[in-house]
Amino acid sequence: MAENVSLTGVERTFDRDDIIVSKTNTKGQLTYVNNIFLEIADYTEAEIIGKPHNVIRHPDMPRCIFKALWDSIKAGEEIFAYVMNRTKYGDYYWVLAHVTPTFEGPNKEIVGYHSNRRVPEKKALDIIKPLYAKLLAEEKSHSNPKEGLAASTRMLQQTLEPYGGRYDKFVLSI
Repeated sequence: MAENVSLTGVERTFDRDDIIVSKTNTKGQLTYVNNIFLEIADYTEAEIIGKPHNVIRHPDMPRCIFKALWDSIKAGEEIFAYVMNRTKYGDYYWVLAHVTPTFEGPNKEIVGYHSNRRVPEKKALDIIKPLYAKLLAEEKSHSNPKEGLAASTRMLQQTLEPYGGRYDKFVLSI
């Protein structure tokens, strides 16, 4: 898959009216993707279904953002997040993701996750890009990945203090 693909530095975009949709099981393996997902990510349905959603993860995304995302949805909460993804051929594209757990049964057990992604506002990315660059630099400044993640998570939490420590409230404020 795309893990070993060289990054091109080419930004891809999609129409403001389009919504990228994907669903995963609780392990993060893709169970559904819509045609817009396939078009922008350059995959076929046969190539992507059953693969981990992080196959489209761009290496310039700070890991602490995904930690915040996963902590929220595993707790049964929805989250909004800005994410830079990678296509099969190494291009990138930005999204504003709305990720929710999927509940089933009388006990409302989490059985998967659903993500709708839209084109982000440029003014929001003007704030997000420098923040993510600082978070990523902090992660990379540590030789131990766990220490890097912990350090960038602390840095993110400091940024989020005015928003009650919540990433989604920060995202919705910009």
